[in-house]
Amino acid sequence: MGIFDRFSPRKPEPSPPAAAPPPEASAARGGVLPELAAARGKLEAKDLAGARIIYEGVLASAGDRTDVLVTISADLGINGHVREIIELIAPRYDASRHGPAAGLNLLQAYLAVREAEAAQHMLDVLFTLQRPDLRARLLGFSSAVAEMIHEQTTETAPTPPGTTISFATISKPIWFYGLEESRPQLLPKKTGPLRRVVFLQLALPQLPGLLELAAKPEEQLGRMSRAIPLWLAETFSFSAGYEASAAVGLCGGKHHVLLPEEWRTEEISRLNETSKEKFDYLVSGRLRGMNDDFEVGLKVWEMKRLRELKSFAVRCTPATTDETLRQLHEQMRTYLEWTALPRGEGLPYAAPAAPLPYLDALGASLTLFLGEKGMLSTEQVATDTTPFLRAAQANPDDIRAHLMLVTALQRLQARGVVADADARNYLREWTVTPAAQAVGLSELSAGL
Repeated sequence: MGIFDRFSPRKPEPSPPAAAPPPEASAARGGVLPELAAARGKLEAKDLAGARIIYEGVLASAGDRTDVLVTISADLGINGHVREIIELIAPRYDASRHGPAAGLNLLQAYLAVREAEAAQHMLDVLFTLQRPDLRARLLGFSSAVAEMIHEQTTETAPTPPGTTISFATISKPIWFYGLEESRPQLLPKKTGPLRRVVFLQLALPQLPGLLELAAKPEEQLGRMSRAIPLWLAETFSFSAGYEASAAVGLCGGKHHVLLPEEWRTEEISRLNETSKEKFDYLVSGRLRGMNDDFEVGLKVWEMKRLRELKSFAVRCTPATTDETLRQLHEQMRTYLEWTALPRGEGLPYAAPAAPLPYLDALGASLTLFLGEKGMLSTEQVATDTTPFLRAAQANPDDIRAHLMLVTALQRLQARGVVADADARNYLREWTVTPAAQAVGLSELSAGL
């Protein structure tokens, strides 16, 4: 991987340091600059022990200086002494005081010696600096860390004997199921050759206890791992030239599946060979939670030649989640050349203003739908209307968000569950608005 080139001792020619020393490094005064130069000379003369003696003396007197940490870590890295960067710099580095440069050198050192957990910790520390100028670079490192963790994970949660893992294909927007006969005009009718794309449920690498979590009613990350492909499939259902679907995992007809690893080339090849449906493109990915943040990574595959075309990665913080998800959504639409349908072909498409509550409702809607079809056990199906009400309130101009509330209340009613009064009252008020009446939905709340 190119990410390791910078410090790898196996390279015949040394590469430039991970981060050049800041201006103050060249202006180091007193005895520090000559000592650092002397240590660099010893490194070039292959005298690591002599250089370490000098470095330890410098660090004892000036180890809190940013320029010192950056210079030492860069010189060691250039000369292939990666382990020494960790031993000398890691105990002294503080991101809030020393900034990102030495931290980037440390991060690459951890990657070079394949210490994935330490690399992930350093990456999280660097993200806390909230430096927009480093964001793209840190996302690149994030992908490298995730790939390393995937490579090092040789054992995953076992599947209980007799358990059947299957994938359900969702070929229509989840809110459209139940409205096909009464409101067929909501979905566009497409003609001509169509490219077929499937969005796979996202993997949850590093999430401990996947098997136990999957056996319980859904939690936030699991719901999101299914909701993101549902959202993208819905989006491309409203694009000219595409036929889109999502694939989500089920375990023995009882509960959801949580995927521990990203889809690999051989697995995608096997899926392509055994599937009755043939796709032009496949989109896989990962989702990883980090305290209150989470990271989404997506990969676009061309199925004809079975090759990865493009990857995307974003990191969402509580303050930036909706904005970042909108950016990821727009990137996917742009790359796959999403094209608006002619006016009058189904609902006009617009991305939700608040994607996070919309995704939460999509995931909850999927669970209600699969429960209705007997593909999930009763105890797996929550009857809380909060996600649907929150999505509609957060996206007041989005008809799709309100249709999810409609179909959720219908499914709950079919199960004999009396839905929350706030949700029912909100829907009744919405269905008399001009937006609802314009698409003929004013009578949908009747009987709910």
